[in-house]
Amino acid sequence: MIKKRKANRYTEVYALGQHICMSAHKARRVIDQIRGRSYEETLMILELMPYRACYAILKLVYSAAANATHNKGFNKTSLIISKAEVNEGTTVKKLKPRARGRSYPIKRSTCHITIVLKDISLDEEEEIDKTKSYKLELRNI
Repeated sequence: MIKKRKANRYTEVYALGQHICMSAHKARRVIDQIRGRSYEETLMILELMPYRACYAILKLVYSAAANATHNKGFNKTSLIISKAEVNEGTTVKKLKPRARGRSYPIKRSTCHITIVLKDISLDEEEEIDKTKSYKLELRNI
């Protein structure tokens, strides 16, 4: 089933990282800290946190911001992280050779990380336009 986005896609830009060699649980620990924050605040948080997941997430946030400025022409100061999610990916299964011809399985879990940035300046302009049109309608009535 294909999910369709109902949100305004003209104000949203996303970056998707797939098959990142990291547990989804460990990545969610970092993602929960940055969800809903501004772009600049997110960069400060990610650079100061001591987790390995921060580097991969920082690269995705940079990539989403570059997509926003290059493709849509958004200003980086007016971007917020509207949606950040981590999904489990495939598990890479290997065998570690042990003594007497035996082997032990090694499971390397991967995850998919999605970062969605939203431009709040465009939303504010739309709200102002809606209130102006509503006030004009009230005057005409």
